[in-house]
Amino acid sequence: MASVTSATSAGAGELTAGLRGFREVQRLAYDCAEAVAAQLKPGVTERAAARMQREWLRERGVRDWFHLPFAWFGDRTAFVNFRIPLQFFPTNRELEPGMAFILDMAPVHNGFTADIGYSGCLGLNPVHDRLLADLESHRELILSEVRERRPLREIYEDVDRLMVRQGYANRHRAYPFGVIAHKIDRVRQRRWSPTLFGFGTQSLKGLASDALHGHRDGWSPLWSPYTFSDHPPQPGLWAVEPHLGFRGTGAKFEEILVVTDSKDPQESAFWLDDDLPHVRRWQEEKAA
Repeated sequence: MASVTSATSAGAGELTAGLRGFREVQRLAYDCAEAVAAQLKPGVTERAAARMQREWLRERGVRDWFHLPFAWFGDRTAFVNFRIPLQFFPTNRELEPGMAFILDMAPVHNGFTADIGYSGCLGLNPVHDRLLADLESHRELILSEVRERRPLREIYEDVDRLMVRQGYANRHRAYPFGVIAHKIDRVRQRRWSPTLFGFGTQSLKGLASDALHGHRDGWSPLWSPYTFSDHPPQPGLWAVEPHLGFRGTGAKFEEILVVTDSKDPQESAFWLDDDLPHVRRWQEEKAA
């Protein structure tokens, strides 16, 4: 992606026009998550929460998706007993007081893609609060090691080790191919944007094209614990989602990490936006 090779972080300079487009759709998705979370109440089902996300975004011009919105409640936030991909789709599970939830959506807007995960709970849940607080160190670790150009597979293993030290289980390993992240890119806008198994066909074509080109050049658009991710970070945009689990409760964030070909460590990798709900929460906790 041309815009990534010359991009600088918000702290070091202005974002390129392309990166601003990705940041805007990521903020739109997080605004949707916060708006829907504020409307959740006991008795709302996962399917209803997913529909609320779709409707909120469609009212604001979203017509295409990397994937349609998901919602997980209770022990489903930790992917308890998930064995097949169909179990990720929203169910009739109802939200209850004190129950954790995750909203996950990947809209495409004006050709720009975002993929976000928002963790919350309905009322008090100390376990969920601790999980969310402990995710901060994973955000810091991932950025630091990407800047060191460590192989993606090694970074994945270091995230695993940090989770073990914290006393948690790795739940992103339950995703297809066990991915902690995947590449995203621009998507050509079309009048008709079909989906296949919940994923936008245009985005799937782009990911498949990346996989084909990457295979020839020795890299993968999927960041996994397997040998095909045993390479340094590839320049581009990565949707990163470390996912912690503890005794039937899960929490994660998902946001865009920008990787460039800059020799300056500060500009070689950076989170696209620090004005996001989980980051603000950590800052507020430190201030308090």
